[in-house]
Amino acid sequence: MTIPDFQKEEEFFGKGCEVVAGIDEAGRGPLAGPVVAGAVVFENDAAVVRELLALGLRDSKQVSEKKREKLYEFISREAKCWATEAVSEKVIDEINILNATKLAMKNAVLKLQSQPDFILIDGNATLSDFPVNQLAIPKADEHIFSVSAASIMAKVTRDRILAELDAKYPEYGFGVHKGYGTKAHMDALRKNGFCDAHRKSFEPIKSMVKFSSF
Repeated sequence: MTIPDFQKEEEFFGKGCEVVAGIDEAGRGPLAGPVVAGAVVFENDAAVVRELLALGLRDSKQVSEKKREKLYEFISREAKCWATEAVSEKVIDEINILNATKLAMKNAVLKLQSQPDFILIDGNATLSDFPVNQLAIPKADEHIFSVSAASIMAKVTRDRILAELDAKYPEYGFGVHKGYGTKAHMDALRKNGFCDAHRKSFEPIKSMVKFSSF
């Protein structure tokens, strides 16, 4: 398991940047619910870095739900600033998941109380037409401190949204599978059809929508 570090942030502090933000998303692949981006800024505080690593900061996919909640609370208190942004399944269907993800990332950055002069993005694509210096790094959520933190904030935020959808549509089990295409979810789709929370541009919902329109 890769342990993130603060070296990349320190590199850009050394180049004169004052506010460096890590950016990540949760929910690109599910069949239902929004895509959520997180943006997190830390000051160059070695004590906070050590404590958060001691609590087990990792990419959100590598830690349990219980630990993610604890990390979320710590980051909420100790980060210089942070923000999340959800883009709905309806917008995903209108502009596609890639553009929706980029929109969520841009809006999360714009919501930060301290606007960054550099952003570090998980993935291989930067944010076009966005006037902030930036660097996209594959698997940044595994080894760059602020990006790992952003992955936690995005994942916990999205899971909480899916818990609300689970209360609204209990027949689908959103609280368990979080909208991903598990066997239980597929069984629920076959039994109940789709609901407003589903992404109509994603298969098999896309075909179900087409069939229902005849």
